[in-house]
Amino acid sequence: MTTKDGKMRLGLSMRYLGYHMAAWRHPDVPADGAIHFDYFLSTAKKAQDARLDMIFFADGIGIRANDKPKGSLARDAKNAELEPLTLLAAIGACTSNIGLVATASTTYNEPFHIARKYASIDHISGGRAGWNVVTSWSQQEAWNFSRDEHLGYEERYERADEFVEVVKKLWDSWEDDAFIRDKATGVFYEASRLHTPNHKGKHFSVRGPLNSARTPQGRPIVVQAGAAEAGRQLAARNADVVYSNAADFDGAKAYYDDLKGRLAAHGRAPDQLLIMPGITLYVGETRQEAQDKFDQLQDLIDPLSGLALLYGVLGDLSEYDIDGPVPDVGNQRVRSIAENLLSTARKENLTIRQMYKRVASGNNRQLIGTAKDIVDDMEAWFKGGAADGFNICPPTLPQGIDDVARFILPELRRRGLFRTEYESSTLRGNLGLQPLKFGE
Repeated sequence: MTTKDGKMRLGLSMRYLGYHMAAWRHPDVPADGAIHFDYFLSTAKKAQDARLDMIFFADGIGIRANDKPKGSLARDAKNAELEPLTLLAAIGACTSNIGLVATASTTYNEPFHIARKYASIDHISGGRAGWNVVTSWSQQEAWNFSRDEHLGYEERYERADEFVEVVKKLWDSWEDDAFIRDKATGVFYEASRLHTPNHKGKHFSVRGPLNSARTPQGRPIVVQAGAAEAGRQLAARNADVVYSNAADFDGAKAYYDDLKGRLAAHGRAPDQLLIMPGITLYVGETRQEAQDKFDQLQDLIDPLSGLALLYGVLGDLSEYDIDGPVPDVGNQRVRSIAENLLSTARKENLTIRQMYKRVASGNNRQLIGTAKDIVDDMEAWFKGGAADGFNICPPTLPQGIDDVARFILPELRRRGLFRTEYESSTLRGNLGLQPLKFGE
């Protein structure tokens, strides 16, 4: 850990209705919640009452799924949601301390738009905005922006590097005290404290300046999820927070050490970047209660939705008995991944249903157990130098934040690992990151 106060940083991911694919079918989840402001505001207020650092909205600018097998897409709840920056601005006006982070793509936006929107949210919220930088990845998004194909990997990250550079220049258009607003003299701003970027690069030509004052945080927090080499480099140069995804401690520790080790080359100290792996929690008074919560959601997975999960790797299994063995239909696009799944299915004698349930458990590391079980694990990662905190990706909302507040936070606080009150009115301050001086 590199947090100066020895406390974990905790965020709550709030996209959709939770991170389990069957969350919308849970009897206690409002199936239409993802298009209602009150649903998100009530959860954000619960996160604030719990003294979490931030809420986070991932985003994609398109429905990133195919209807294969046919009929599966109509069972997918990830096709109707609110635009996250609009949502953050509204939440920011109705809350006082919780950080507000949302994704915006460097491939399908322009730097001036992003700089202005996040600066506005930072002003509206009094210094709580954060931008999660992504390059986007799906062909479906390309189709929504007059492109037949998504940009190639190298071009996307090259563009992203320059994009972030331009946005940061725009955020530095004005010094902190540029706007003197002297009614007696008629001078609104001090001209010497205006800095016009005049950026000219390979991908962007942006004159500026930004038509917004310097924000309460100096600039909004920059968040990234760099896993591959280009993403790690982007994070080391620019990010304040990284959301990582590691399945085990050794992998998380190696990633943590690698990313922290890159900072010095950019004139940065280890405590200037926080690394927060994603975790999905199923917690109860007993281990059986926690397991029952997991099993209930697994049983709600529609078979067609489950087959859709397997389609991209194993091919179309819709004509086979779902409770029969997993067949090898051949001609898989990524044969190595298919072979791994097929080998597991044969070794463990899994049915198709059991296999899609295995895959459906999600990309984030899952912890199932009592508060002690889960906090033991979190503490081991935190004190062992694999995490500065965690991005909690609840299986369902609002139940996920209720369980965190009821079970996890009391145990963390009992061990002195999480705050009881906010330390600051800004996200930067609550994260323990040093204040920004102009031009940094």
